[in-house]
Amino acid sequence: MDKIVGLLHNYVLNVALISWFTAQVLKTLATLLMTKKFNPERLVGAGGMPSAHSATVCGLMVAISREIGFASPEFAISFILAAIVMYDAMGVRRAAGEQAKVLNKMLEKQPDDENKIEQQTELKEFLGHTPLQVLAGALLGILIAMIVPR
Repeated sequence: MDKIVGLLHNYVLNVALISWFTAQVLKTLATLLMTKKFNPERLVGAGGMPSAHSATVCGLMVAISREIGFASPEFAISFILAAIVMYDAMGVRRAAGEQAKVLNKMLEKQPDDENKIEQQTELKEFLGHTPLQVLAGALLGILIAMIVPR
């Protein structure tokens, strides 16, 4: 039981989870405001504003810096992790999302005949992030790390 209580009082973990949860809720609300439809997939899905991945890793990184300092190996690991995650969100995952949009449009326009490529579901287009979405997520994670009590 003490281990569970200790886990619940883990500042670094709490900041990372609160950052992720807050970003997902904000992303869902932003989608609701823009489309006038509630999309429950936005509560857990990738892509959109703000980046939950960026919020999570930046919150984690700042929480570690506050907890054990900038000179720690743990901070170095979290810094590199944050850089890789944010780079990937703007690069590979964003490119995959753009390709999914093009493929979905191509399959939509394909004539109905026996040579048609079968596809059960549309490819997911919300995979990556724009630089602004990544920046917003990063700032959100940093803010949460600064306001959550240690």
